[in-house]
Amino acid sequence: MGKEVSIIKASTTLDKRKGNAIGVDRKRVAAYCRVSTSKEDQLNSYHSQVAYYKELISKNPEWENVGIYSDEGISGTGAEKRVGFRNMIKDCMNNKIDMVITKSISRFARNTLDTLKYVRLLKEKNIEVFFEDENIKTLSMDGELLLVVLSSVAQQEVENISANVKKGLAMKMTRGELIGFNGAYGYNYDSETKSISINEVEAKVVRRIFDEYINGNGSRVIARELMEEGILSPGKAKVWQQSTVLGIIKNEKYVGDLLQGKTFTVDPISHRRLDNYGEADKYYIKDHHEAIIKREVWDAAQKLLQARGKTKRNPRINPDEYRTIYSRTYTLSGLCKCGYCGATLTRKSIRRINESKVVWHCTNYVKHGKKSCDKSKYIRESEIEEAFLESYQLMVKNKKEILDELFNRITEEFNEYKHQQSLEQYKTKIENLSLKKDRLLDLLLNQSIDKETYDNKLERLNAQINGAQKQLSQFENLKNFKDEKEKRLKEIKNLLEKAEPIKEMNRQVFEAIVDYVVVGGYDNNMNASPYQITFIYKTGEKHTKKGDRGRTKKESQILSDDEKNDKQLNEHATR
Repeated sequence: MGKEVSIIKASTTLDKRKGNAIGVDRKRVAAYCRVSTSKEDQLNSYHSQVAYYKELISKNPEWENVGIYSDEGISGTGAEKRVGFRNMIKDCMNNKIDMVITKSISRFARNTLDTLKYVRLLKEKNIEVFFEDENIKTLSMDGELLLVVLSSVAQQEVENISANVKKGLAMKMTRGELIGFNGAYGYNYDSETKSISINEVEAKVVRRIFDEYINGNGSRVIARELMEEGILSPGKAKVWQQSTVLGIIKNEKYVGDLLQGKTFTVDPISHRRLDNYGEADKYYIKDHHEAIIKREVWDAAQKLLQARGKTKRNPRINPDEYRTIYSRTYTLSGLCKCGYCGATLTRKSIRRINESKVVWHCTNYVKHGKKSCDKSKYIRESEIEEAFLESYQLMVKNKKEILDELFNRITEEFNEYKHQQSLEQYKTKIENLSLKKDRLLDLLLNQSIDKETYDNKLERLNAQINGAQKQLSQFENLKNFKDEKEKRLKEIKNLLEKAEPIKEMNRQVFEAIVDYVVVGGYDNNMNASPYQITFIYKTGEKHTKKGDRGRTKKESQILSDDEKNDKQLNEHATR
C-alpha cells in the first residue's frame, strides 16, 4: 500500500518570482514601442505610443517605470538593426527589468523564431512580456501554442504585405515608372517630377571616362588621372576608386537606357538584398532619358569590358601578362618583348635628384633577378620611340615598294585559301553521315540487322562525324583568320597610302601598323646587343635598329643602381 501524499497548493506564480525573492512589491516595468516607417503619420503614432506607456506605467502603483525603449522607422522582422530593442534585452539580462509591455506580437517581432527566442530567453530570467492586444502574459500563459499561432499569423501578415508591395512595384516598373532612383553622376534628378536631366559639368567627366577607356586606358589609370587633376568623385571625395570608374562604364543610364530590378530582396524576414542574376524579373527601358554617351561608344566600351573579363578569367593566360593584352595603359604596353627570353617588357619610372627616366625591362629579370635573363638591360622609353620614328619615316619614304608588296601579299592570301574545301562541303558531309545514322537505326528497328552489327556501324559513323566536325571547326577558324588578316592588311594599305611623316610619337599610328617590338638581340658576330630594337610590322616588314647608341655615364650609373636593388624590382613586378 502506497504512502500518503500531502499536496501543498500553489500560492504564487512565476511573475511574482525575481531571483531568490518572492512577492516583490513594485515591478520594474519597461515598455517597447516601434513604427516600421519614418513617414510623418507613422512618427506621430510612435510619439503617441511613447506618451501612452509613460502614462500607463505611472498610473499603476505596483509598477516602477524604468524606461521606454523604442525604434523609429525600423522594420520589426529582425532584431539586428533594432538598437532600442537590443538595449532593452541587454538591460533585462542585467536584472534591471522585471516586466516588458508592448502593444502586440507584431510590434515585438514579426518573426516567429525571434518571438519565441526572446520570450524564452526572458522567461528563463523570470521576466514577463505582456502583449496588450492579444492579452498574453508570458509567465502565466499555459504553454506556447497560442503564442506560436499568433506570432505565425503576424509573420504571415508581413509576408503578405511584402508580396503585395512587390506586385505593386512590378506593375509600376512594367509601366516604365522610375522606382527607387536616387540619381546618378552626370545627371540631375528631380524627386517630385521623377525626371532626369544632364548635369553638363559632370557629364563632361563621364564622356572623358568612356573615351579614354575605349582608347586603351584602364580604369586604374583613368582614376589616377582624375585624382591628379583634382576632379571630385561622385561622392564629392578627392579620391577616385577603380571600382567607381568601372561602375560608370557599366551603367546603362549613360546611354539613355534604364534597367530596374538589379537587386532583389531574398525574403521579408531577413531583408537581405542580393544582386539579381536572374532570380527575379528585370525591367529594361530603352531611350528612357537623354543620353550622355552615344550608343556606338557605349557598345564599344561594353565589348571591351567583356573581352577583358574573359581574358582575366582565362587560365591559359599568364596573370603577369593580363594587362598587356587588353589593359593598354601605355603605348608600348604589351607590345615589347625581350629578345633573349621572350618575356614581355614592363615599364618603370626611375627618379633621382635632378633625374627622371622612364625605362622598359624584361619582366623575368624584374621578377626573378639577373639569373633568369642575364643579357637583358634597361632601355629608355624615349629611345624606343625615337627608333620607331626613324623606322616609320623609312616606311613612308619607301611606301610605294611596301604597298606593292602588300598588294601581292593580299592577292596571295586570297589565292592560298580559295582552293580549300568550302564550309558547305564539310556541312554537307556531316548531314549525310547523320542521315546514315538515322537509316541505320531504321534497319535495327525493322530487325534487318542485329544489335552487334548496329553497334559496330554506329561507332564508325560517329568517328567519321567527329572527324568531319573537327575539320569543319579548323576550316572555320582558318577562314576567320584569313578574313581578319586580309582586313588588317587592307587597313594598313589604306593608312600607308595617306601616310605622312610624323615628328613625335603617335599612339594611333604605332598601334595600327606595329605588331610587336623586340628589344635585345645579337650582332653579326653573335655578341649580345641588349639595346638593339626590332620592329615587326603587321605588313610583315621587319626593321632593326642596332644598339649602338648606348647610355650616358650618368644614366648608366642610375640604371646600374636600380638593377642592384632587388627589392625595388620586385615591388614593381605588379605594375
